[in-house]
Amino acid sequence: MDIFEIEILNPKAKKLLQELANLKLIKFITKSDKRTEFKQLLKKFRSTKGKTISIDEITKEVEIVRKKRDNAKK
Repeated sequence: MDIFEIEILNPKAKKLLQELANLKLIKFITKSDKRTEFKQLLKKFRSTKGKTISIDEITKEVEIVRKKRDNAKK
């Protein structure tokens, strides 16, 4: 899926885009939605108070992700 940010110069273009959205071919995402999603993600990450991760746990997780990525390339 590709995400584009566009500037609408002609109201007719907005009408065309709305018709595409009605056909479920595209979806409008407002900047405030992006900010809200980011804030929720930050809140989730920050809610792990008291949980510390050792360098060994981090290393293991990195190796797992790398292995999955390398296997996907094959």
